Amino acid sequence: MTAAPILPERHEWTVDDLGDLPKDLPYELIDGRLIVPSPTLLHQDMCVELLLALRMNCPTEYQVGIDLSMRVDRRNEPRPDVVAVRRGNADRSPLPVEEALLAVEVVSPTSTFRDMYDKARVYAHAGVRSYWVLDPLQERVTLTEYVLGAGREYEQVAHTEDLFVTERPWKVSVDLPALTTRRDGLLATDGE
Repeated sequence: MTAAPILPERHEWTVDDLGDLPKDLPYELIDGRLIVPSPTLLHQDMCVELLLALRMNCPTEYQVGIDLSMRVDRRNEPRPDVVAVRRGNADRSPLPVEEALLAVEVVSPTSTFRDMYDKARVYAHAGVRSYWVLDPLQERVTLTEYVLGAGREYEQVAHTEDLFVTERPWKVSVDLPALTTRRDGLLATDGE
């Protein structure tokens, strides 16, 4: 068993400081705060389901990935749970945020505020045209779609717990009732 890395104590981080971190350490930098996430199986499963839904009709000039670092500025290097980017970025990390058309975050108990506000603000300021938030913590799994509006702020255009269908960034449908059933099955214990 390897010991967890000891991170230098800092109040404010920049992308220049990230080079000092272990190469295999997953991290995000949001407004100068270093975040080291520890996703659950449920969280990862929901990410894969969204990746598959996005890949279904993905045009050849784009590709979809999970948990990729996006370089925004000196104080921000988020890792969207799912991201759609222009093709030609398969071997780059971090990716320039200008390559992203869609960033998706899956809410976890420790990320609700960050996903709904902090990261949304970072993505909007960087010009990411579409932003989705999937929330598997509600009674039924919900998906909220935002598009970039005037003043580089997101405007909510959809919120549902039913079948989600959009044309942004291309034709995509997500069966949220099926995701609710899937989530419930993952969370069920053997004795039920």
